[in-house]
Amino acid sequence: MAKNRGAIIAVILVAAAGFGLAAAKFGGSDDRVLRVANQKGQVKSMMIASGVLNDAPYTVEWSEFPAAQPLLEAVGGGAADLGLAADAPFIFAYQSGSPIKAIGVQAPAAQAAEALAILVKDGSPARSIQNLIGKSIATTRGSIGHHLLLQALERAHIPADRVRVTFLPPGDAKAAFDSGAIDAWSTWTPYTNVAIKEGARAVVDAKDYGLPNYIDIAYADSIGSKRALLADFLRREARAVDWARAHPDEFAQVLAKETGLPLDIARASFDRNNRVAQPIDGKIIAHEQDITHRFQKAGLIDGKRVVADAFDPDFGKGG
Repeated sequence: MAKNRGAIIAVILVAAAGFGLAAAKFGGSDDRVLRVANQKGQVKSMMIASGVLNDAPYTVEWSEFPAAQPLLEAVGGGAADLGLAADAPFIFAYQSGSPIKAIGVQAPAAQAAEALAILVKDGSPARSIQNLIGKSIATTRGSIGHHLLLQALERAHIPADRVRVTFLPPGDAKAAFDSGAIDAWSTWTPYTNVAIKEGARAVVDAKDYGLPNYIDIAYADSIGSKRALLADFLRREARAVDWARAHPDEFAQVLAKETGLPLDIARASFDRNNRVAQPIDGKIIAHEQDITHRFQKAGLIDGKRVVADAFDPDFGKGG
């Protein structure tokens, strides 16, 4: 498993994909390169496997990250034009002042078990969130795992300070979980898949709380200078998502190759993370407002930025 764990915590992989003849609408120098931040191979693997970038009139430069937090730092810092991340870390970064904007939304196609969960070792006596009072729980600050933990505590009427939260990136959290340095780990696929395969089990499963939306997030300055590229990439991404849903085994093979994940883990990751495009509408805005309130109630953000202003609905109208 050492090789697989190494793949799971890899931070940067850079590659180029899809260069074709320039089309008339992509005329300037800024229209020749789109820098896309990728998390655990998911988007890149779909785009490669489906071939949707083969005739793209621009180059895509990929950067790879193990979690949403560093991905959002890259996008918010202008090191990338675009990245896909779940809604909780997007809202967390936006409310922390990051110059980012949502230009697309993908909602879960099904309430897949253990796509996002609070895990314990199989030998742990814990069977519910109540059993974790006073225990140590690792997660990544502002992540979907962090948000799930807050949801579970809220539903059980447990004050957030009744558990000991340790903020760690996924690789460090896995090491702490494996060594027994923490009692539980609130995380997401493919980390849930790997841990469960190695004997962990879920005491809280996100299917009972609602899986997160995933957001196509753009650097604010890139929206002006690269709007045509961003809109074109979103259209190609939608085609790639449809292709992956129709060819899950072929997609899993490319995902395994790109990330170093075992094939069964890559396949399970797709099954637990299947998504469909969703228009940016009032329902989406209200859902993200709920996340803002939850982080705000926990004292993690001030929540002063208007949530609706975090979204650019024009991309959903064809760019």
